[in-house]
Amino acid sequence: MVETVAGPVTGHDWWRMLSDKAFLANPYPDLHRLLAQGPVHLDDQSGIYFVLGHQAFAEVVRSPAIGRDTHYWKPGWNCDDFRTRDPVGYALFQGVQPQMINVDGADHQRMRGMWEKSFRPGAINELTPMIQAEADRLLSALPDEGEFDIVAAFAAPMPLRVLGNLLNLPPEMDDTIHRWSEALIRIADVLLSPEDKQSALDALIACKAYLRDFLAERRAAADTSLTSIILRAQDEGVLNEEETLVNMVSMLIAGHETTVTLIGSGLLLLLDNPDQMERLRADRSLVPLAVEEFMRCEPGGNMILRVARDDVTICGTPIPAGSPLLGMIGAVNRDPARFEDPDRFDVGRQPNPHYTFGGGAHFCLGAPLARLEGLIAVNALLDRWPSIRRAGPVEWRVDRINARGLVNLPVRVGSA
Repeated sequence: MVETVAGPVTGHDWWRMLSDKAFLANPYPDLHRLLAQGPVHLDDQSGIYFVLGHQAFAEVVRSPAIGRDTHYWKPGWNCDDFRTRDPVGYALFQGVQPQMINVDGADHQRMRGMWEKSFRPGAINELTPMIQAEADRLLSALPDEGEFDIVAAFAAPMPLRVLGNLLNLPPEMDDTIHRWSEALIRIADVLLSPEDKQSALDALIACKAYLRDFLAERRAAADTSLTSIILRAQDEGVLNEEETLVNMVSMLIAGHETTVTLIGSGLLLLLDNPDQMERLRADRSLVPLAVEEFMRCEPGGNMILRVARDDVTICGTPIPAGSPLLGMIGAVNRDPARFEDPDRFDVGRQPNPHYTFGGGAHFCLGAPLARLEGLIAVNALLDRWPSIRRAGPVEWRVDRINARGLVNLPVRVGSA
């Protein structure tokens, strides 16, 4: 049987759309329209392929010809022309390259293997008392009745402090790490302004310097923390110093920002669908399924990057070697060819094969931790107040292309 070969859909101004605040606040109507035109699109100007279909993205993450190493991007940051034309951008991308998210093959397995044991579901479940204590601490400080911003009061600080506890980072560093994260998360936008590149590079340098000093201090404190495991891996030659620092930076950013979105956007979905909120109150066994539905409906990122190492065909579309591919997860997770009534929020949805955590070799290492934090957060919120309602309009982050989340979520809580 001869395979049907089709060209990608072209002609759409992707970067104009991706920088449009209306799209960033609600990307789904545009993504539905574009998916209906075809599962794979090409931006002629940048040479980037946009993957919108669920089956197409499944082929991307499973293909041995496609990876995550941006060294293969032609013409990407790793060339003399880019280095000369954009020295700040080159320093930034080179500075974040040596980490497990950005490498493939043996280097990826080596780096990921150092963390993997600590992030298996069994090991993560042992963190339940610590995560529960952080949730209870934050919620107990909030009023029994009244109005406040649940993102600022709970969804934002909880994941960062959980990571801080895992690494033995002092609580007084939380605000500083949050500021660094705000600058560094924009690297995932792929196309950054000169100002964003400089801010991210400054944050990267400062964060590495802090972590270098922090690790030197922690060498004298033998314990079972994740930091001690990292130090042992470095001492045994599994990671060099630069890999150690960059992987820790990545852990702080990815492990923090995405879980803030999971909690905040998940609660918004419940508040906007009170019937689903009542289903959860009546049957807490649905909470794990609800957490998956949070991530399907409102993923914490708009795009997941991959790069073709060799020529490959995705859903009949030829992709040349060296081409970057961006999985548009908001479209992938709402593909009507895979999900029945895809825009409907259903806390009992089964099965739910969303791709918010990516897939293949680069499936998110922190997925078990994010799921556990989401489960504990939802149960804690429902336990804390018999009634939670929206207290006003919400504001979405529209100052960055990729990382998706709420600026605020005003709520009114009480006994009824």
